[in-house]
Amino acid sequence: MSSPILAAALAAGLAMVIAPAARAQAPGPAQGQAQGQAQAPGPTLAAVKGRDLLICGTSTGAAGFSLPDSRGEYRGIDNDLCRAVAGATLGDPTKIRWVPLTTTARLTALQSGQIDVLIRTVTWTQGRDTANGLNFTAVSFFDGQGFLLRASLGLKSASELVGASICVVAGSTNELNLSDWARTNNIRYNPVVFEQNDEARRSYLAGRCDAYSTDASQLAGLRASFPNPAEHVILPEIISKEPHAPVVRHGDDQWFDIIRWTFFALLTAEELGITQANVDSFLGSQNPEIRRLLGLSGDHGPLMGLDRRWAYWAIKAAGITAKSLSATSAWAARSSCRGAERPLEPRRADVRAADPVSCR
Repeated sequence: MSSPILAAALAAGLAMVIAPAARAQAPGPAQGQAQGQAQAPGPTLAAVKGRDLLICGTSTGAAGFSLPDSRGEYRGIDNDLCRAVAGATLGDPTKIRWVPLTTTARLTALQSGQIDVLIRTVTWTQGRDTANGLNFTAVSFFDGQGFLLRASLGLKSASELVGASICVVAGSTNELNLSDWARTNNIRYNPVVFEQNDEARRSYLAGRCDAYSTDASQLAGLRASFPNPAEHVILPEIISKEPHAPVVRHGDDQWFDIIRWTFFALLTAEELGITQANVDSFLGSQNPEIRRLLGLSGDHGPLMGLDRRWAYWAIKAAGITAKSLSATSAWAARSSCRGAERPLEPRRADVRAADPVSCR
């Protein structure tokens, strides 16, 4: 799917964020009250409210998406979306228990009820969506798999990786994509498989493998974190489509709606120029769309069992789209290095392709 088509599909979804529910009902009553269409909390929302805590599955480490900072605070677009959900459901982005999960453990943790939602560089596939009792809510980042290797090898194309040892993470789409790509192109390689991204990163740096293959945005983030980034290059080939999406369990449509529409609300906020820093200045707006988004009119929150100002609290918790994606988009733009001849666009309806960035 081309990025314009995906952008159009997402834009169509965003156009529905505010309008349809507003047409389906009369203006709402006093703040926090709902009309007859209000929903009682479903099983997941009831559990979150009962413990007054959102349990969010996250990565063990993916630069730009989920990574603890020097104070141990998780930072990245996946973490910001978790904070937005906590804001929408509990009115407080700090009421989160982070559960770092490996690639092989992440889906099982969600299926078993260990976590409420999985927001963690998970690729949306048909098999995962239909066979595992899971629902993918909305594409939050559109990535693709690439190859990172040492510049000293002098390779310019992935087709030259014949006989190479390639680090990859077990249980990921990357492992399967690599195998399919090699078989299709009749390229023999030696897979070096690890449980976690960090193990693969350390092994690559230690010279245990010639190349490392994972999502290109993560490769760009890893390269930027290396002591001498110029000693490493990312090859131009992108061998897969990797649409990342937050994941919930089958059987709780209300919770599915909450995760999906929290994300859409953040995108709509950016379209309207509303950010975490300035959201309060819009509370006096007479723009009907802004008033509906911020819960000043209509009963969109109660339709999902939430407060009328659910989107306000989500934006207040984490205005993710522009601010958080700026660094990730820059890493993605570098992901076609050598040079910046083919910048990988972060294929998101709300974010334009990053300006070309030199990899030198």
